[in-house]
Amino acid sequence: MSDALTPDAVHLGLDLGTQSARAVAVDGTGRVVGAASRPLTGRRDGPRHEQDPAQWWSALSTACREALAGVEADRVRDVAVDATSGTILLAATDGTPLTAGLMYDDGRAGDCADRVNAVGAPVWERLGYRSMQPSWALPKLLWLLERDRPPAGARLLHQADLVTWRLAGRQVPSDASHALKTGYDLLAERWPEEELSALGVPAGLLPEVVRPGTVVGEVCAEAAAATGIPAGTPIVAGMTDGCAAQIGAGALEPGAWNAVLGTTLVLKGVSPHPVRDPAGVVYCHRGPEGTWLPGGASSSGAGVLTRRFPGADLPALTAEAAATGSKGSMSSTGSTGSAGSAGSTAVTYPLVGDGGERFPFRAPQATAFTLGQPAGRAEEFHACLLGVACLERLCFDYLDQLGAPVTGPLHLTGGGTRNRYWSQLRADVLGRRVLLPEQAESAVGMAVLAATASGVALRDAAAAMVRVREQLEPDPDRTRRLLPVYLGFVDELARRGWLEEHVAAHAHGKART
Repeated sequence: MSDALTPDAVHLGLDLGTQSARAVAVDGTGRVVGAASRPLTGRRDGPRHEQDPAQWWSALSTACREALAGVEADRVRDVAVDATSGTILLAATDGTPLTAGLMYDDGRAGDCADRVNAVGAPVWERLGYRSMQPSWALPKLLWLLERDRPPAGARLLHQADLVTWRLAGRQVPSDASHALKTGYDLLAERWPEEELSALGVPAGLLPEVVRPGTVVGEVCAEAAAATGIPAGTPIVAGMTDGCAAQIGAGALEPGAWNAVLGTTLVLKGVSPHPVRDPAGVVYCHRGPEGTWLPGGASSSGAGVLTRRFPGADLPALTAEAAATGSKGSMSSTGSTGSAGSAGSTAVTYPLVGDGGERFPFRAPQATAFTLGQPAGRAEEFHACLLGVACLERLCFDYLDQLGAPVTGPLHLTGGGTRNRYWSQLRADVLGRRVLLPEQAESAVGMAVLAATASGVALRDAAAAMVRVREQLEPDPDRTRRLLPVYLGFVDELARRGWLEEHVAAHAHGKART
């Protein structure tokens, strides 16, 4: 019998984010026995966002050695890797990078995206996301092929593929989660060869693809020396960082969702069937055990705080913002009322950058705005917190309108959950209980997925290894007082032409139930 879910077994999760590479060693009961991270640097210039792929391996190697420094080698059972979605590079036949890593939000492939969507329209329609954005991997691949004209035998690698190649000492299959934005057909479970050929993608450029959770190789001796991972350790096909965080939160039953509040807001859920979106802003990953993982990534989120309040003492500003409740509440039109404890209800649409919105609606022309007249810095801060909560509720109303199951457990993860007041505010606006996991992060999700290498079911691994730190109940009175604010926010998005009228109507209908 496997000891995968006992204290004796240690599972290693590796996470390549935008700003850091992280390694976490977790035992079979969910106790973190080692963790370390190293910074990553990139180059941004307008729509350009690149990283040097060499630093991915060097940063992860160093983090691995530190995370495993106090762990006996015979306890390490397996390893899995996640990375940012849509980040790619071209490599030579020996795995040497030929290009920079084009990051998940590199937007230079606009013209190529038009061609991808014209040629592949029937496939993308059938898969449910309808069209690809310029930042997706396939348009960026065409851009690289046109610009660099790689030598014969070159390979397309997703960000995680470079790491698994180094771990195994040879190229191993990619996972279907990272391959989604390169055009992999998740329904037929194959590359759409006819469409890719029409787009000029050379035969043999793309990797073999397997489902997440598949054992794809073993750690080689050279990688063992570099990372401290014992040679022969099974390598498990991983998932993208958003899916990894969902596993790390334990949100794995149908109807469950994980809301990751970092620089931007990312929602991932579980459905027994694919969720198709006529607007193309929601797309589905295929889960490791037959489920589907619908979700979307907003262009709004906690990054609005960094942008609007650089260098601020955020805990102190949060305390001041929470105290605005003693001053009465403000209506969505800006007039002051006499109600007591709802806090300031001015609301800011919390766009992080200048590139418009991508979820729960697509509006490249969208810009930030504020409804109401916040009185001072603390209320301006509170308006941003409330804006994220309102946008989050709109995301769920949009998903419900598409037919996605949304009534299961809701887990909140990401850096935003360090602000407890904000988490409670989100629960109040949503009007539903939220769960705050103890160690929810992408690297932990990969440790949980790696634990399935011995045959343990993913939900059983998550049940044993994911711990809930706290659950927050909504305040019904505050939910009632904030509901008109939310609906005013929705109506303003529709008035500006960014949100479809039928979506706004659905949000109003849900508010009446």
